[in-house]
Amino acid sequence: MSNNRVSRRQFLGYTLTGVGGFMAAGMLMPMVRFAVDPVLQQKGVGDYVLTDQAVSEITEEPVRVDFSYEQVDGWYTSDVTNSAWVFRDGDKLIALSPVCKHLGCTVNWGGDAEHPSQFFCPCHAGRYEKNGANVPGTPPIGPLDEFDVEDQDGFVAIGAVKENTLV
Repeated sequence: MSNNRVSRRQFLGYTLTGVGGFMAAGMLMPMVRFAVDPVLQQKGVGDYVLTDQAVSEITEEPVRVDFSYEQVDGWYTSDVTNSAWVFRDGDKLIALSPVCKHLGCTVNWGGDAEHPSQFFCPCHAGRYEKNGANVPGTPPIGPLDEFDVEDQDGFVAIGAVKENTLV
């Protein structure tokens, strides 16, 4: 046996320090996991959702194309339905978001009888040009967002939303 005996006070100090450290680590680990986990997960960059709309049917007149995809939020999985206004600009396919930049209402193509060749937001009479640019003097504060879009086996495939590159 050694001559270095641990007093009751030292034993209690060591024990409380160990238990306190264990409890602190137990509280900090979920926080560290919460902060680091999104960085380590794979991103679905380049993922496209295939729609039922044939590319051959797309003209210069915008057509509303609905699509659905599965969204995972933590432990909750849900089916999300979205839509896009798709049209041709020469040989290029264009897909614009139908969400108004003013208050998030849904815009319609030709929804205003006075301006049949513009997108119209019925909530506060907001208007957008065909390329998604907001008409000055109307409530929207910016252009409609744009979707990545491509032709996959003759059908329209919608990708991630991005800022409008046409304006």
